[in-house]
Amino acid sequence: MNKWSIDTMHSIIGFKVKHLMISNIRGQFNKFDGSVEMEDSDFIKASIKFKAETNSISTNNTDRDGHLMSPDFFDVTKFPVISFVSKEITEKGDNNFVVTGDLEIHGVVKEVNLDVKLNGIGENMNHQSIMSFDALGTINRKDFGLNWSATLDKGEIVVSDNVDLDISVELVKSNS
Repeated sequence: MNKWSIDTMHSIIGFKVKHLMISNIRGQFNKFDGSVEMEDSDFIKASIKFKAETNSISTNNTDRDGHLMSPDFFDVTKFPVISFVSKEITEKGDNNFVVTGDLEIHGVVKEVNLDVKLNGIGENMNHQSIMSFDALGTINRKDFGLNWSATLDKGEIVVSDNVDLDISVELVKSNS
């Protein structure tokens, strides 16, 4: 079994959410780790594990980030980690896969599907084996207990329920 660990310097765990239903707010988690374990290069049989620290959320706005860390959203004191563990990987062809797994946010575990593109396996400048993939998915934040909501005078929703996940990961193969 080969283990690949996330290279956090070359990876991003990002998301976007509609603001006032007309614009997108983008953000990311800055502290995370994870791994992929698989035999040889057989991604279908891989096991994927991932964790992000909720207090590392960043949308480039200190006030908004503080609100996201509060009990209105992530409640980072009570729920310091978001996690994902894969359960099944289905090949769609042309290095595209659907990764099904359990996502835990705010103490709630839900099964989610991520569309994953395996970009390739190669070698970095340090002659280490690397693997790269991109993952996209959409979750409903309220399914995970992130229920804060507000509307403006004319009924505009401040933050949409749907959150688009946009993840780009580079992993380094362990020398074990």
